[in-house]
Amino acid sequence: MKGHTCVILLMCLSCVCATALQEKSANDKLLLEYLREYLTELKRGDEPEAVPAQRGTEDLTRDYPPPQQMDLQTLQELDADDESLVKYKQTLLGSTADFLDEGGQNVLLKAMVFAPVDHEETVLNLTGDLSQLKHQPIVVKEGTEYRIKLKFRVQRQIVSGLRFVYAVSRKGIRVDNANSMVGSYGPKTEEQIFQTPVDELPAGMISRGVYIVKGKFLDDDKNIYLEWEWSYSVKKDWE
Repeated sequence: MKGHTCVILLMCLSCVCATALQEKSANDKLLLEYLREYLTELKRGDEPEAVPAQRGTEDLTRDYPPPQQMDLQTLQELDADDESLVKYKQTLLGSTADFLDEGGQNVLLKAMVFAPVDHEETVLNLTGDLSQLKHQPIVVKEGTEYRIKLKFRVQRQIVSGLRFVYAVSRKGIRVDNANSMVGSYGPKTEEQIFQTPVDELPAGMISRGVYIVKGKFLDDDKNIYLEWEWSYSVKKDWE
C-alpha cells in the first residue's frame, strides 16, 4: 500500500468519524460504508508497494497536509452508541489490550535487510549494539541491483507518515541521499515490512571501496524512532 494512500485513508477515516459524531441522518449509511472501506485498508497490513524515493533531500515534499492526529482509544470510542459500527471497529482494530507492548517508543525498528536481487540477503539486527555495524561492511558486487527492507512494529497508537531517510558517504564525502515514504500504520503485534524500490550500486574500478550509510526512521511530526550507521564494501565480485 503506497504511503500517500495510507495517509489519505487515515485522513478520510478521521473525517468520517468526526462527521458521524455530529450528524445522525440518512447519510449515516453512506458514511458507514466509507468507514468500512478505510478501516479494511488500514487493517489489511499487506507489504507496502515500494514508492520511488526522493533523492538529494532529507525533507520530503508532500502533496497532502499531515492528517489530524487521533489515538487508537479515541477512535475506538467514536460512535459508541452505534452498535453496528462499534462491533465493526472492534473486529478490524481489536482493543488496545490485544497488541503486544514491548515498552519504549510507539514504533520499534527491529531490523534492516540488504536484499540483492540475485544474491542472499544480509540482515542487520537493529535492537542491539548499533555502534559496530559501520565497522562490519557488507561485501557486495559492483553494479548489483538491490532493495532495502525495514522490519518494524507499531505498538500502541496509529502513526502517520513514517519515513526512511539515508545518506551515503565515501571517504567523508556525501555521494547520495534519499527520502522514502514508508506510510501510515495502526498498531499490530506482528512485524510490518517495508521495502524500497530496486536500486543499483555503482560499477567500475573507481567506484570500488567502502561506503558509510547513515539511516534515520521518523514520522510526519519529526519523531525520530531510530538513527543508525552501517556500511558496505563494493568489490569486483562477491567475496
